[in-house]
Amino acid sequence: MPAITSPAADLYRRSLRLLLDKDIASWVGLWAEDGFMEFPFAPPGWPGRLEGREAIAAYMRDYPDHIDLHDFPDLRIHETTDPGTIVVEMRGVGRVVATGSPFDMTYIAVVTVQDGRFTSYRDYWNPLAVQEPGIGFAAGGVR
Repeated sequence: MPAITSPAADLYRRSLRLLLDKDIASWVGLWAEDGFMEFPFAPPGWPGRLEGREAIAAYMRDYPDHIDLHDFPDLRIHETTDPGTIVVEMRGVGRVVATGSPFDMTYIAVVTVQDGRFTSYRDYWNPLAVQEPGIGFAAGGVR
């Protein structure tokens, strides 16, 4: 399958590189001021929605202190009928900083980009994984 090349797919790939580089400030800079993240499968006590770049920045600020990402294997980006919206399937692998335990999370995300910035990101992550010792985050942030 040929790689999808669209502004939305390119921005998404760039965002993954920034996460691997632990450059959270630049990652947050890819967001529209009024962008939002949703976590439809978030368990009770975890955020279900973050509204605005500031809320997203606060959620992600300490990410590298909790998860040391090494790679995003199995990345598959699917186009939709809306050129600004993509559906992403991927895994994030690395280690949980506090315990040194392996980190391996599968994600599906529906991402919308407008004017070169993320405007919405619905992250369908596995809430059962947060029940494992040492994992105190949701989809990338910290609860």
